[in-house]
Amino acid sequence: MRDPWLRRFHPADDAPARLVCLPHAGGSAAFFHSMSKAIAPAADVLAVQYPGRQDRMAEPALRSIPELADAITQALASWFDLPVVLFGHSMGATVAYEVALRLEARGVSPAAVVVSGRRAPSRLVEEDVHLRGDDALLAEIQALDGTDPRVLQDPELRELILPALRADYTAIETYRPSPGPLKAALHAHTGDADPHAPVADVEAWSAHTTGDFTITTYPGGHFYLVDQAPALTASLLKLTGAAAQA
Repeated sequence: MRDPWLRRFHPADDAPARLVCLPHAGGSAAFFHSMSKAIAPAADVLAVQYPGRQDRMAEPALRSIPELADAITQALASWFDLPVVLFGHSMGATVAYEVALRLEARGVSPAAVVVSGRRAPSRLVEEDVHLRGDDALLAEIQALDGTDPRVLQDPELRELILPALRADYTAIETYRPSPGPLKAALHAHTGDADPHAPVADVEAWSAHTTGDFTITTYPGGHFYLVDQAPALTASLLKLTGAAAQA
C-alpha cells in the first residue's frame, strides 16, 4: 500500500543511498519530479507530499511544523535500510531540520541534512502573511516567482491552493524550534539575492549542528534552484555518493 506521505517517481531499488525531498510552502512532491529523474538511479529519491494538495486535496492541511515533522518522521521509519540524506527547500528546510532532530532522538541519524533557501531557526523573523487576506497571500507567493502565474490568475485554481497555502504560512510563521543541535552534517544552499534568506541568516545554520557545516550560494532569488538545478543536483549527487561510501 502506498504511503500517502511519500512519492517515489523513479524507483531505484539498487541505489546505495536515498534522498528525501521536502517542498516549500504551497509546494508539492511534484516539484521534485525533475530532480528525481536527474538523480535516479544513483540514489533512490523520495518526495514528501503534504496533505491538502494534489492527490491529498481532500485531507485538511496541517498548520504546524511539529505536526508535519512528527508525521513525516513516522512515514520515513521504514526507509532507513540505506543511508538517507534529507533535502528541504524554504519551509521544507525547517521541516527537514525538525525531522532530523526527531530521527536522532530515535537513534536513527540521517547521513546529512541539506537546507535550502531558509533562514536558520535562530534567525526567526516575526511575520504575519498567514493573517492577511487572500489577495495579499497570493501576492506574496507571486513575488517569490516560484508559482506558475497561470495558476494565480485562474479563480478556480486559486481557490484550490489557498487553504494549503494559508496552512503552510501559518505553520512556518508560528514555528518555534525544538532544542538542538543536530549531530548530522548540515549543508546550506541559498540564492545570493534571496530577500527571505539573506546569506548571513543562512550561515547561522552552522550553530544548529555539531557536525560538519558548509554553505553554498548561487546566483538567483528564492527559487534559485530552478535555474541552478544542474549545479544543485551535482551537489546532492556528491552528498548521496559520500553517504553510500561512509
